[in-house]
Amino acid sequence: MNCDIAQTYELLDALKEGELSDDVTVIVAPPFTNLQSANQALIDSEILVAAQNMHQSAQGAFTGEISASMLKSVGVEMVILGHSERRAYFHEDNALLAEKITTALQNNMKAIYCFGEELEDRKAGTHFDLVERQLKEGLFHITKGDWKQIVLAYEPVWAIGTGETASPEQAQEMHAFVRKIVAEGYSEEIANNVSILYGGSVKPNNASEIFGKPDVDGGLIGGAALDADSFVAIVNAF
Repeated sequence: MNCDIAQTYELLDALKEGELSDDVTVIVAPPFTNLQSANQALIDSEILVAAQNMHQSAQGAFTGEISASMLKSVGVEMVILGHSERRAYFHEDNALLAEKITTALQNNMKAIYCFGEELEDRKAGTHFDLVERQLKEGLFHITKGDWKQIVLAYEPVWAIGTGETASPEQAQEMHAFVRKIVAEGYSEEIANNVSILYGGSVKPNNASEIFGKPDVDGGLIGGAALDADSFVAIVNAF
């Protein structure tokens, strides 16, 4: 919940002026109110636009919610689902997210599916079990062909907005585990081809080391993306 329309234009203009690496896919996810304007502002750019959330129903008495068709009507073809804040503050569970994933796929939208453990899970040593459940219960109802529409995003919740960061080794360990689970459930080919992003206090000074790990394909950037110079530096850390 950042950036009014003027701030959004300012940030997007600065991103367009930045020298972004041309072999990295760059996606921004403004608030619902700014999605159409962002799409129009980026029409001559390679930068893509995603929504931060979406309701699982096509329409109905769900005041304040946004459907897939509404997003598509303003040119949005991608949505973030299961962000840690949605799970924590709005009590979105794996079953609900499975419905949202189905809706996204039915509407030919790409979905960035988020998952990750809380600090108590990591301390208890149950973080791998938790992530496996989040993946299987939220995603493993989809077909092999559906995986081309899926991006995964690992968020260690204890490292979001806290200044703490999972070490590059911890990030690699979990990303490799995720690929193993996908390979076991589907195939090695799907596991190797799906992009897995890391989200958790990524900044220009640690991005290269994190992104340098073999199973880390990108970042889900929060606060650092609100400053254009910082975001450009992170993009160019690949």
